[in-house]
Amino acid sequence: MDKLPHALRIVVDQLARLPGLGPKSALRIALTLLNQPEETTRTLGRSILELRDSLSLCRLCGSISETDPCQICSDPGRSEEQLCLVADWDALLTIDEAGFYSGKYLVLGGLLSPLDGMQSEQLATDLLQERLASGQIREIILALGTTRDSEATESYISNLIRRTNPEIRITRLAQGIPVGSELKYMDRETLKQSLNFRQQL
Repeated sequence: MDKLPHALRIVVDQLARLPGLGPKSALRIALTLLNQPEETTRTLGRSILELRDSLSLCRLCGSISETDPCQICSDPGRSEEQLCLVADWDALLTIDEAGFYSGKYLVLGGLLSPLDGMQSEQLATDLLQERLASGQIREIILALGTTRDSEATESYISNLIRRTNPEIRITRLAQGIPVGSELKYMDRETLKQSLNFRQQL
């Protein structure tokens, strides 16, 4: 990469910092941009600049939006009694695009991960406390995943809520065997979660 022209090397270095891209993929993308018509590349550059200028964080849920509050928080058809906590905006989009949840959201901004420098004070607990103070919330749904960082964050958030609002119901997404899977192919942890979170018929 040292032999690349300086301007190209800068772009490759920047692209290689994106998730899922290494130096070779970044170089392919940069070269593709060079081979595109000039106006196409300039339009992409302007779009990236406008992305940062036109979007902001919703003051109620912390998600990315063109308006404040965002469309979800402004929607009167959504339940004020359910609040689904997600780690990031990607998770919010995934749940909301499925179309079966009609409550509100709160984006924590990450998961507790001391090794990665993510501490509790970096989570959006101030937004959570504000939402709890409204007195409308009856259930908190923890939709944070199944990693160790997720488990640690769930425990921290649950304790925080129980200390200040013990009457609020705290739930988490069910875990276990995916639909259409055979039991004999399941790993030990999945089987354990399935048994622990079994449902009554």
